[in-house]
Amino acid sequence: MNMQERNAIYQLAREWVLEAGQAIRKRMNTPLTIETKADANDLVTTMDKDTEYFFMNNIKKVYPDHLIIGEEGYGDDVTSLDGTVWIIDPIDGTMNFVHQKRNFAISVGIYHDGVGEIGLIYDVMADHLYSAKKGEGAFKNDTPLTPLPDSKRFDEAILGVNHFWLCENHLVNEKKMQELVRTVRGTRTYGSAALEFAYVAEGVMDGYIAMGLSAWDIAAGIVIVKEVGGVTTTSFGEPINLLQSASVLTCNPVIHERIVNGFMLKGRK
Repeated sequence: MNMQERNAIYQLAREWVLEAGQAIRKRMNTPLTIETKADANDLVTTMDKDTEYFFMNNIKKVYPDHLIIGEEGYGDDVTSLDGTVWIIDPIDGTMNFVHQKRNFAISVGIYHDGVGEIGLIYDVMADHLYSAKKGEGAFKNDTPLTPLPDSKRFDEAILGVNHFWLCENHLVNEKKMQELVRTVRGTRTYGSAALEFAYVAEGVMDGYIAMGLSAWDIAAGIVIVKEVGGVTTTSFGEPINLLQSASVLTCNPVIHERIVNGFMLKGRK
């Protein structure tokens, strides 16, 4: 994808993200139909579905040859990342949306032949748009994000860590994760993978580690974090495959190496 094509797609994607966010805010207090998917904590609302349909409808009108991976089922049956693929989470953090009416985001990542070209994460209620285009840096609204530091004391790091890592799990010994939590300065959980990626890019957190995320959770964040010098892999340091769910680690490269080699690999089951 050349710069002219990327810029044209970015402008439309940005407009659609902001328009979708405005629609969500307007309907925030209207009654919602809330359903569950994989389990009782995996929620989906009419707003999730309507927002994804909005994106699908607009994309297919302008770019009928582009493919869509969407969480709520309006996308295509994508088996490869060849061509241009939009990866969309209409509301990342649906539980927060339902219970808190904040701390959720619209996440749109656009890839071409497997390469992240555009990332957009919109904190709808705060009206903060995190964005990046390949090779052009990352932004929060119109303010450039500062590149991540090339050095960082591990005992001063703030990490996004879901509490399930500290319970018995199938990936890593929970004792090793408890050691990690005791070693760093502090941990946080925001309930939206997209926002946690954005906070890593912004420098609000130094890293984020999660288990079992899908493409729509991370596609936009990968692009944005990369543009500030961060790295995203599985929690064990392996390359990400966006066509498969996997554990995820995104952070400053210095922090990344310490977590993978000092805690994840040593505690791997």
